[in-house]
Amino acid sequence: MNTTRKPNRGPLGLLLVLWLGCSAAQAQLTAIVAVEPTARKAAHSILRTAAESGLSKAAGQSVALMTSDDMADVMRATRSAGYDIFIGPAQVAASALQRGYELVGATQKSDRYLLVGLQQLATVPAMKGRRLYLPQQDSVYTYMARGMLNEAGLSFQDLRAVQYEKFPQAGLTALTLGTADATVVREDDWAEWSAAHPGIARVLATSQPVPGGFSIVVKKDLPADARNKLAQWFNASSSASGLPPVSVRPEAVEYRRVAELGLFTPTSLPGVNRVTAREAQTLLAQGATLVDTRTEKEFKTKRIRGAVFAAYVEKSLKDVAFNAAQDDFQALDKLQGLDRAKPVIFACNGAECWKSYKAAKVASAKGFQSVYWLRGGLPEWDETGLPTEGG
Repeated sequence: MNTTRKPNRGPLGLLLVLWLGCSAAQAQLTAIVAVEPTARKAAHSILRTAAESGLSKAAGQSVALMTSDDMADVMRATRSAGYDIFIGPAQVAASALQRGYELVGATQKSDRYLLVGLQQLATVPAMKGRRLYLPQQDSVYTYMARGMLNEAGLSFQDLRAVQYEKFPQAGLTALTLGTADATVVREDDWAEWSAAHPGIARVLATSQPVPGGFSIVVKKDLPADARNKLAQWFNASSSASGLPPVSVRPEAVEYRRVAELGLFTPTSLPGVNRVTAREAQTLLAQGATLVDTRTEKEFKTKRIRGAVFAAYVEKSLKDVAFNAAQDDFQALDKLQGLDRAKPVIFACNGAECWKSYKAAKVASAKGFQSVYWLRGGLPEWDETGLPTEGG
């Protein structure tokens, strides 16, 4: 028989445990400086001890700061809210802002990035089978390249080769030497280089403005007073630690665009008609079928009125060159009364959901003659005020 006595936790004991738990939870905040592989020098100028001291004083509690140039790991941390404060390039902030963080600001003005190619390449689709120079896989340049190719319906897999090197500007030299057919550069760098090297290359695509330098975001659930004081430190006092002060506050739409470039579906799908929610409603009224490709649970919870269910079980990459053989869309063949000669619309959970994109492409390959894609999916339908059901 176990005679070990359990501790007596009366009201005062419980209060003490709760107080100790809260104190431990609030004893230390965590911050990370995410450094582009192409910009390690920026991290070397940051005095970690001074930054920790300044942040701790501003927050009124201890702050532990670390630095990482493993951008893949940092991006995973944004999705799991792994740090209280993120200091990093635009794509890091863009991801965090979708997951419970708020923007303090950025340390440099916004930039545009250009996809430039040799003179004989007239459009982005002409890059298929060509060579692309990029400065390391996790750099913002690569992120922007993927997005601009994605918007044109291309993938890195459509290229003959993707060469990763250390320095962004060296991509322009690669064009001059003929060792690459295209690269991505900042707009300012292109202006200077193209003036000195006329007739060699042309601009194939231009990004929207992208927040420059470091962007700083903090968790929304930190106390308002702590968030305000941290923001004041980043605006006025961070330079003493080697971290450039926040000088601009980019528009939220700039971060949304960055997120869309790396995570969202393309804006068009060759061979398929993209439609708005209103246009989809008109097609439904004319006898089209709208296929909801989400999970059964999602479908039962809330759906577009009149939609039919056919789950697209997704295992392939979220990429325009996805391998449909890795996915399961047998549900489409099991839909009763679905006429391949009549209009069919595919939808899921919005522009960041790839299931309807893939479903529409698969249906088109299967011989459906009139395929439509509601890229905005249920969120756009709902925001437009159109009828839903379920729940």
